[in-house]
Amino acid sequence: MNDNIARAHRARRTVFITIGAVACVLALSLGAILTVGGIFVPATYLQPWKATYYQQSTDIRVQVVAHALLAPSGHNMQPWTVVLDTADANVLHLYADSSRLTPAVDPDSRQTVVSQGAFLAYLRVAAEQLGYSASFELFPDGSYDETDLRTSMSQRPVARISLAKDASVTTKDYSSLFRADTNRAPYTVAPLTTPQTEALTALADNSAARLTLLSDEKNLITLGAFGVQGTLIETEYLAATRESAAVFHGTEQSKNEARSGFAVEGQGTTGFKKYLLQGLLTIFPALNNDTATAKNAITMTAAGVDNTAAYGLISTPGNTRTEQVEAGILYAQLSLHARTLGLVMQPLSQVLQEYPTMAAPYAAIHAQYAPEGQTIQMLVRVGTPTTEYPVSMRRDVADLLRTP
Repeated sequence: MNDNIARAHRARRTVFITIGAVACVLALSLGAILTVGGIFVPATYLQPWKATYYQQSTDIRVQVVAHALLAPSGHNMQPWTVVLDTADANVLHLYADSSRLTPAVDPDSRQTVVSQGAFLAYLRVAAEQLGYSASFELFPDGSYDETDLRTSMSQRPVARISLAKDASVTTKDYSSLFRADTNRAPYTVAPLTTPQTEALTALADNSAARLTLLSDEKNLITLGAFGVQGTLIETEYLAATRESAAVFHGTEQSKNEARSGFAVEGQGTTGFKKYLLQGLLTIFPALNNDTATAKNAITMTAAGVDNTAAYGLISTPGNTRTEQVEAGILYAQLSLHARTLGLVMQPLSQVLQEYPTMAAPYAAIHAQYAPEGQTIQMLVRVGTPTTEYPVSMRRDVADLLRTP
């Protein structure tokens, strides 16, 4: 009997030791994955999102730029360069950064120029909060030489920006600067209210661009289908997938170095899960192959369009560079004020990209929604969020400044 008891005791001890050993191995493995994923690395790429970040400079021009760099941009490339006027302490010049283009998905640099408008809209809100009005002279040295676009971008400013102290200016959207501009999650079933719709559409009253909000079932289905189709085509376009992969950063270290482009936060991943996923992608890079990435993008888009209250279309009469900037200004105003009203947005503008394999749906959406020859510059989904989305990487303000 005593031998049986002893054997049972030894067996239990062996089981406990085995379980403990396995638990230790798992804990060590998890710790290693989280360490590789950067759990102990300070996220310096998020510093510009701090409300006090702009205070590192006493120059009002640098202060407003420190806010404006939070603006959305294609592929989060943040293609902005700023030159401070040496003759006037209230003047600065905005240039497009031709080293940050994405030619596969944006062959004509239209989205890059739209992003310039978003920067200007954010800058204006920041200036108003700080007691200044901001006026813009677009393309003061003339529009780009399209035959030598890259050189022209570095030589000709998008805008000459003048700041003036003005106690009468006010803004309702300042706090929205510090919230994520894109929310890719499904939205609630709640439709936009009449006051929300009226407030958003009124933003276009003084704009050269046009805003159309559509929320009826037919248009929700049609525009949602365009969104899914555009995502599908983009994921099948090798040049586009390679371009996106080149600006994807999967660790905290690489995000601190790049401070632009894509990361796992773009999927809504935060906290412990973020570091776990980053660690797994670093140790097992095959998890982030083209097939997996494409499947995830299509799944997220499909879930999003199935849960959308409205779509917004921003269009311009033509497609000049000035009109592209104006469309970007209106888009950023829409995004900011939507957040102020408790709404969120997600661009679904893949279908508006100008490369050859997107030509058919590009023509189809224009035939249906821009029959008089307008150019649709942005397609966005709008609704009430089900979850708060994380903010994305941003460059340091000093990196945007260029000596004339």
